[in-house]
Amino acid sequence: MGVEVTASYSRSFGQLRSQFKHGTPEKRGLGRLPLVHGHYPPNRCRPSISCNSISINTNCSSTTKTVIATSAASDSGGHRLELRKIKEGYRKWQWKGEYSINYYVSQSLSSSSNSNPPLLLVHGFGASIPHWRRNIRTLANHSTVYAIDLLGFGESDKPIAFPYTMEKWAQLILDFLEEIVQKPAVLIGNSVGSLACVIAASGKPDPFGQRIPSSRSLVQGLVLLNCAGGMNNKAIVDDWRIKLLLPLLWLIDFLLKQQVIASAIFERVRKRENLRNILLSVYANKESVDEELLEIIMEPTYDAGALDAFVSIVTGPPGPTPIQLMPRISLPVLVLWGDQDPFTPLDGPVGKYFSSLPSQLPNVSLFVLEGVGHCPHDDRPDLVHEKLLPWLVNLPASSSASDP
Repeated sequence: MGVEVTASYSRSFGQLRSQFKHGTPEKRGLGRLPLVHGHYPPNRCRPSISCNSISINTNCSSTTKTVIATSAASDSGGHRLELRKIKEGYRKWQWKGEYSINYYVSQSLSSSSNSNPPLLLVHGFGASIPHWRRNIRTLANHSTVYAIDLLGFGESDKPIAFPYTMEKWAQLILDFLEEIVQKPAVLIGNSVGSLACVIAASGKPDPFGQRIPSSRSLVQGLVLLNCAGGMNNKAIVDDWRIKLLLPLLWLIDFLLKQQVIASAIFERVRKRENLRNILLSVYANKESVDEELLEIIMEPTYDAGALDAFVSIVTGPPGPTPIQLMPRISLPVLVLWGDQDPFTPLDGPVGKYFSSLPSQLPNVSLFVLEGVGHCPHDDRPDLVHEKLLPWLVNLPASSSASDP
């Protein structure tokens, strides 16, 4: 989901914590700087968006239109899957014959949906399959829905000393499509999960210089929900706020590589009230931050290897950025962006880049969702479904994933 469980690190360091606690609101914002997947504190100024509207950059046009958004409730009880039922449906897949990957499948009972491409849901940092509990049932009316726990998260393996990278997650996604789904699919990701989907669709070469195979035949479309700029903040070095805090980021990288310090920080971050506060800062719809969501985020942090995954992701290479990869992708792309995202704001480098894409790439559609935070699918699923379902209906029968 891109929930920043590391968002309170810097406050764990005595003097810094005091500074941010008693400083101006702007300084406190910097004190909450998350340290994962390309996020940074937002400029407090927001783009002008009219009340109860959604700003849309349409395909093949640089113009912006405004349409009235529905005021439906953010969650319909009849469309929300119980956490217990999701867990009962878990399946396991051995990736590369070595790592157990957890996944879930929802087969639609509608015969008409069988002709539609399957959907693969990819969560963000700190999240897992149940983060899609408000979406799976609705989407299954259209297509067969797969959801996956990335390596290091949820109930998938968390191997000790594994060097996590964005490219490895992208490879996992493509291997899952090839071995389990076995037909072209639409990838739907949130935050760092979105970026992993972009890498998978782009055929970006992996760290060993080998091109990720089969992306053309495996990916039919992309849906990006508040896409991250990288696996951690070191990806966004062209933002003055990141440049200002780079020494602090490198210091925290060093400290996290000390086992005792890393354990202490991890224990602090995963405490229920700390997680609740982080989630409340991520979600615009505060009612969505309930005890079930806390359980979804907290439970996997007690697995063996969770601390190693946490440290590796935060201190590892940020990986390729969407700015580098999006021009390579020619398949249909739907971008949905919550306008109250404190980590990938519209006025930051990544937000500005995606806002400009519809005027540059005819295959990209963008909808800015008003009153929505960093996790649109869980924050306001009704608004996400309102834009996603028609886009899926109009998706071309087949597409080329990336340019040569």
